[in-house]
Amino acid sequence: MRRGLRFVPLALLLTVVLELAVFVGVGRALGFGAAVLLVFAASLLGLVLLRREGMRAWRGFRAAAAAGQPPGGQVTDGLVGLAGALLLAVPGLISGLVGLLLLVPPVRHLARAGVRRATERRVSSMVAGDLFGPRTVRVRQGAPQPTPQPEQPVVVDGGRAIEGEIVEPGRH
Repeated sequence: MRRGLRFVPLALLLTVVLELAVFVGVGRALGFGAAVLLVFAASLLGLVLLRREGMRAWRGFRAAAAAGQPPGGQVTDGLVGLAGALLLAVPGLISGLVGLLLLVPPVRHLARAGVRRATERRVSSMVAGDLFGPRTVRVRQGAPQPTPQPEQPVVVDGGRAIEGEIVEPGRH
């Protein structure tokens, strides 16, 4: 079992306790009926958005696939939107607030970039390239770095050309 997974039950328990505490606080401030209505309205909005975000994600994936583009950007955007809508649909004020924040474009962009980075760390370079396309590299302008002296190439078979083909790992 992974090291981080043993804390999931504790995190879920703390989340439920925090949700209840916030609900009681809002209930005392606004009244019990208003707190229940707020949770119900947020959940209803989340259910409506869940369908919309799901359809949007599916259309984006299909459009990228039809255009022959890597679908990773549309998939991660769809996942973040679905996670936001799902958190909004789950009864609770804190989860609803987090879900609503995930649907706001600047926060969604940050979350999408985080999902992409996490995915690129967990999959091979080849899979990441297939999902997201070629990676971009930042180059800093500044003092030129000393170029290393090239090593002398190793001469094999008297320097004659050898025919062959490059076979990518996992593809035969």
